[in-house]
Amino acid sequence: MTPPRRRSDAEQNRARILDAAREYVVASNDLKLNEIAKAAGVGQGTLYRHFPTREALLAEVYQADVDALVAAAPDLLAEHPPIEALARWLKKVAEYAKVKRGVFAAATSAVRSDLAGHSIGPIGDAVTALLDAGKAQSQIRGDADARDVILLLGFLTNLDEAEWDTRAQRVLGIILDGLREEAKPQRARTRRAASRTGF
Repeated sequence: MTPPRRRSDAEQNRARILDAAREYVVASNDLKLNEIAKAAGVGQGTLYRHFPTREALLAEVYQADVDALVAAAPDLLAEHPPIEALARWLKKVAEYAKVKRGVFAAATSAVRSDLAGHSIGPIGDAVTALLDAGKAQSQIRGDADARDVILLLGFLTNLDEAEWDTRAQRVLGIILDGLREEAKPQRARTRRAASRTGF
């Protein structure tokens, strides 16, 4: 049986609540539901009808960002060459990482574990699609896989707020440069030079 569709005003309220919550988790890990309701222009009763607990709201904010990040990969590949699609996708990762950091700071350890467990597969699939497209056109090094990229992206969570704007994009640029196929000969020369000098 198909679940009944929400009324359009209910959908709009839900969207406003999620938008307000997303802004709050990026700015602070002190998520107060009464402040979210006020920022969204809805009553607390409306908020609780959509999200009966703080954890439910945090999970929805995070999942919405995961879904948007995953959906962006095929769209970017349809519009751009693979290496440019990957570069644009990595820029989206920076925004996603800010939301993830805020949600995880505000959530309990059990919620964090559950969210991470459900998101790693879809994000890995998106990375694989981007890498495979780049490899097919000899733009991405053949030995790179999604696990490599996800491990490297995990370092974004180590950045504090003060250095985020100056360092996050530079870190992502370094990751992208390391994935480029044309970077491999330089890496090989560097390894040979290091072996000769004993480093």
